[in-house]
Amino acid sequence: MDVLFYSINVRDLLSSHDLDESSPLSAPDLRLLIDRLQFQSLQIKSKVQAYLLSHHADFSDLFSRCSESASRCEQISDSVSNLLALISDHPIDAEIRVSVSEIEKTMKELKAKRELLDLVKVIVELSERLKSVQEDLKNGRLISAAEAVRDLKKAVGTVAEEREPVVYGLLRKEWAECFEEIQGMLVKFMENAVRFEREPNKVRVKLRLSVDGTHGIELRTILEAMDVVGILDYGLAKVADLMIKHVIAPAVNCGSPISFTEELIQDSDQMTEMILKTVSCDPKLEKDDAEIIYSRIIMIIKFFYKSICFQNGSWMRCFGRLTWPRIAEIIIYNFLSKVVPDDASKLADFQKIIKCTSEFEIVLKEMMFISASDNKDERLSNFAENVEVHFASRKKTEILAKARNFLLQCDFAVPQEYTRTSPKLKYGGENSSDHVVDLLFLSERCVVSEAASQLMALVHRTLQDVCLSSVKVALEFYHATRDAILLYEAVIPVKLERQLNGINQVAVLIHNDCLYLSQEILGLAFEYRSEFPSAIREHAVFLDMAPRFHLMAEQVLQRQIQLVIFNLKEAIDGADGFQNTHQMQQFESAKFSIDQVVFILEKVHIIWEPVLPPSTYKRSMSKVLESVFSRMTKDILLLDDLAAEETLQLQRLIHLMLESLSSLLESLIVVDQKGTSQEGFAHPLDDLIPSLHKTRKLADLLDMPLKSITTAWESGELVSCGFTLSEMEDFIKAIFADSPLRKECLWRIESANF
Repeated sequence: MDVLFYSINVRDLLSSHDLDESSPLSAPDLRLLIDRLQFQSLQIKSKVQAYLLSHHADFSDLFSRCSESASRCEQISDSVSNLLALISDHPIDAEIRVSVSEIEKTMKELKAKRELLDLVKVIVELSERLKSVQEDLKNGRLISAAEAVRDLKKAVGTVAEEREPVVYGLLRKEWAECFEEIQGMLVKFMENAVRFEREPNKVRVKLRLSVDGTHGIELRTILEAMDVVGILDYGLAKVADLMIKHVIAPAVNCGSPISFTEELIQDSDQMTEMILKTVSCDPKLEKDDAEIIYSRIIMIIKFFYKSICFQNGSWMRCFGRLTWPRIAEIIIYNFLSKVVPDDASKLADFQKIIKCTSEFEIVLKEMMFISASDNKDERLSNFAENVEVHFASRKKTEILAKARNFLLQCDFAVPQEYTRTSPKLKYGGENSSDHVVDLLFLSERCVVSEAASQLMALVHRTLQDVCLSSVKVALEFYHATRDAILLYEAVIPVKLERQLNGINQVAVLIHNDCLYLSQEILGLAFEYRSEFPSAIREHAVFLDMAPRFHLMAEQVLQRQIQLVIFNLKEAIDGADGFQNTHQMQQFESAKFSIDQVVFILEKVHIIWEPVLPPSTYKRSMSKVLESVFSRMTKDILLLDDLAAEETLQLQRLIHLMLESLSSLLESLIVVDQKGTSQEGFAHPLDDLIPSLHKTRKLADLLDMPLKSITTAWESGELVSCGFTLSEMEDFIKAIFADSPLRKECLWRIESANF
């Protein structure tokens, strides 16, 4: 009824439709509404009653089904209650669970037993197959045995796995024994099949074999069995070694006049043996060495191709891998490397050998002895085609060997005519000796060692070849010249280390060598660079080496100078600072020290002057003399109290030393190439040896009156000689006693303004 009520619009029951929805209903409208609702209700009831009466049968059937369903639900409820009561009284679920567990365990045991049974079957089968291998070997069925060994290897494996059955290890051990047995048998067959007989020289190949009671086995069968087992390379290795030793090596020997012939032996229309004989031939019948050697090797390889490999490509390839690298090495070492031209003009003649080499390798490829696709197997062609590189490499080795011999064999002895002062050298006269060379950028000449002159002559010859050679050869020659020059730097300081640590002409000669090499290196680029092949012109550099040799020369010279200065210092130390020379003993000691200094300087003069370039000798000797005069002047000026007699003795010592060194000082006068002195100044030695002028002036000061000394200072003469204010003050205080005159002179000296 609620549905019917909500489906009726109350305002539709009113007579007026103009009512506002928000306005309340009046009393008459409400009464009218109630009447109409009652009427509507009666209509609905009558319709429902009519519908029920018309569908009475359907409703009766529906109600009966509902009653039946309700009764069935009660029955099911009772059954479930009874079942639950039964289960609670008897726990059958536990029994079912136990039964299921037992069934699962039984099934697992059954499965394991089936797997174990299968394993046992496999093991039995493998064991029977291993036994069959031994039977096949005894009965000569080698291929069948080899196939079984190959298949069993896959079954048992070669490496033990974790948690595998112990029996697998036993089977693997048994398989290894079978493998070793068949391998040993096959190798023994091969040893009996191929025999290298030295007397007479021949190779005998048996095509049917009998070993240890096994008869009539063909050599082809042996090779097939080895191929199946995978030991073909192992079985042929010994044959390959013996072939190279007894057949290939003699065939490659250019000086052995031999050839090879084949011989076939048959029995009952079957070939049983093949023989390759080595026979001597007439040396006069020999043609070009390359053709002879290659034809010999081709004949040998064809013999093995037919007799051992039976023209089988894979077998021949295996045999080639075992032998070709060593054969190629023998041919290169014993033949090709020896026929590399010694002269660049002969390179064209080598083209015939290159052609023969290429044709030789083509024949080997046709026999499948070497790979047709792998360029690495073209070892001989690669070597022959790079003959320019080999020629250059060979020449480079020869150049470096010559340079090394020059350096090691030279004794660095100065020729006898240069052991004393040589007027020709000193004054720039002509000298035809190879030991006297011109310094390109110094306009001087000097004496060098025979090694240096020979080394540079070798370098010049090599660079001349660079100008006429191809790019590859020129580049190798260029590097050879650099390496040859650098050998001097590497060899000589080690070879003559003892001489370099002493004062001798060998060290001076090494200095001259380095100076000469640095000058020559600077000139190489100017002399040859424009004629070099254009491809290396930008890369050929020598300038970087010149400073190294110039520095080496300077280091050797400075070491000599320092050694001389050290010896002079020790000699002067014996004078004990020139103290108390008015005493006879001290005077003799000082005189002896000066004699030692003069002796050392004369010795150095004798060693240096004939060998060193004039400018270098002048510079070096001036430095040494400067150290002597400066040390002597310093020691005398440091004396604090001089008696009158002592000053005279000091003056005498100075005059003695200057007189003893007069000839040496004269050698320092600059002389040009023509031998005329340069007279542009009054005292050239004063510029070379600043302390010399100071020493001479000191000798004058020792007997000069105080006023004269003061006047000389005020005039600037002493300052120009190198004296300082403190030195003059100490000198005056040491010679002259304290007096008003001395004070006045000291004041005048201090007041002088320079």
